[in-house]
Amino acid sequence: MSGPEDSAAPETGDSGSAVRSDADSQAADEGAADQGAKDEGAANAQADRQAEAGAPEATAESSGDEDSGSAAGPGAARPARRGKRKQRSFWRELPILIAVALLLAIIIKTFAIQAFWIPSGSMENTLEINDRVLVNKIVYHTRDIHRGDIVVFNGDGSWDPGTVPVTGNIFQQFGDGFASMFGFGHPGDILIKRVIGVPGDHVACCDAKGQVTVNGVPLIEQSYLYPGSAPSLSRFNITVPSGRLWVMGDNRFWSDDSRDHQGDPGGGTIPESAVIGRAFIIIWPPSRWRILPIPATFQQPALNNSHAAASSATGDDLLSARAEPTGQAEPLVLGFAAAVPLTWLQRRVRRRLRRRRRS
Repeated sequence: MSGPEDSAAPETGDSGSAVRSDADSQAADEGAADQGAKDEGAANAQADRQAEAGAPEATAESSGDEDSGSAAGPGAARPARRGKRKQRSFWRELPILIAVALLLAIIIKTFAIQAFWIPSGSMENTLEINDRVLVNKIVYHTRDIHRGDIVVFNGDGSWDPGTVPVTGNIFQQFGDGFASMFGFGHPGDILIKRVIGVPGDHVACCDAKGQVTVNGVPLIEQSYLYPGSAPSLSRFNITVPSGRLWVMGDNRFWSDDSRDHQGDPGGGTIPESAVIGRAFIIIWPPSRWRILPIPATFQQPALNNSHAAASSATGDDLLSARAEPTGQAEPLVLGFAAAVPLTWLQRRVRRRLRRRRRS
């Protein structure tokens, strides 16, 4: 019996010790849990304070990340969208560019500059057959017609009996220019000559040396006359009436000019109102490109003095120096040349206005 009790005693004592140990351990664990809870609460409070203090930075960082993400995302597709936008913008504005170019071409051709083709040789060698010249239509709105100018004029009624062409108002001129741009209308009998005498001048041929004189002053014409051509084979003596001009071709052998129309109204002169403009440059062919200046002989101060010389006049029927309007390539080129910078300028203005509205 003692054996088992002895054996049982140690077990009983051990179990009590174990129970106490468990209790102490449980208490220690509960204390540790309470301390851990306190520590966790303190840590959470500190974290909350840090979170509140660091919230702006975090927000800023997060917003920066979002911005960078959004910038990185759409940024890759933005160049493609810009390219498509530019392409759409170009095709939208192309009809406007063409319309502006066409309008400017008509305005330039009607009121400013027009190209003419030379089909005859009566202005040789200054102007040769198939030359193309530009004619300035503005110059005579700013100055008078000068001696030595090469002028293009409407021959309808200028020499032959008939109605002298009268320039209409600005709307009629624009309408005529619009019609001629598309091949309609009647361009008239367009001629080209050099002005020898202006209103009030005494023009005569010839002096003792066979020279044409203006107000008694002989003209030295070798610089522009056709080689071997005499100043004139016919004689004339006229005082140019007011509002009219005495004109001659540079190839005097083959020029039908004022000398040959002395029996017509005006005594061979043409009306200033028939003048379309001044030929100032040869633009085609490239080998013939050059400015058409006033020859030096017409710069003589003595030409402004009035001296009359008397002689009889007879004339022969020869060739008129004609000038035909060219195709529409030249005015369209000029129109596009003016339209492109205007279109570019208005696009820049619109972009600036958009930026201001956005800002």
